[in-house]
Amino acid sequence: MKFQSYHFTSVELQNRIRTLLADKSYSKERLKFLLSAIDLTSLEARDTHEKIKAVCHKAFSFSSIAEGMPNVAAVCFYPPFMATAKQELMDKGIALASVAGAFPSGQSPLFVKLHEIQYAIDEGAEEIDMVISRGTFLEGKYMEVMDEIQAIKIVCGDIHLKVILETGELQSPENIRKASELAILGGGDFLKTSTGKVQPAATLEAFLIMLDTIKEYYDATGKMIGIKAAGGISTYESAMDYYWLTKKILGDKWLNSSYFRIGASRLADNLVEAILAF
Repeated sequence: MKFQSYHFTSVELQNRIRTLLADKSYSKERLKFLLSAIDLTSLEARDTHEKIKAVCHKAFSFSSIAEGMPNVAAVCFYPPFMATAKQELMDKGIALASVAGAFPSGQSPLFVKLHEIQYAIDEGAEEIDMVISRGTFLEGKYMEVMDEIQAIKIVCGDIHLKVILETGELQSPENIRKASELAILGGGDFLKTSTGKVQPAATLEAFLIMLDTIKEYYDATGKMIGIKAAGGISTYESAMDYYWLTKKILGDKWLNSSYFRIGASRLADNLVEAILAF
């Protein structure tokens, strides 16, 4: 499909966000939903197998804190930790995701990316979070970016592919829109804001552009594309803003962990505190 032209200034996006969030509200059930939509992550150079085990244990321990408290949707680690995490999560009902394909830079030859992604899948990954090469994109080589996503999706097959745009490096609303279009047309199952490794990471302005693109694609094709906000979201108040934008633009059909995720390491504890205090 061909997307429509899209021209919003940053000021116009901010004004739309203020309008969309003007009547937002909180509830215990919404806070629980946000907890259930988290991808609990550890993506540090100093990660160890013991740390990965600890994160996995935390991921399936939330439900023991209080009656009705949900566990998170998934955990996300580097490929070498897939086998360890798979063993820890056996029969826990929590998805196992891996960042793969030259995360976080995206700067490797395609064959290297494909081999790394296949390795992560072979080791147990049930979801793949890839990142586009921003350098290739900013050079205007849009077809090369889309071709890489298509090649990676072929390797993934039925495994969900989240395409990280790294919106903080894309420099303009027009570029975020174009990258969103390429990710969808390339076969991505999810659009994701950021790696969490650069600033700015997730922003409401970038998220709104991604939501608009998903909605236009859904209206034209009937196919739902998921959305994930990641990077710097640490409080339930900020997380709720992403919830409400999704609800207002895409509707309740997207408000489940199959189509809405938040990538966070600090947010989960903040949500638990808010739920217990509600």
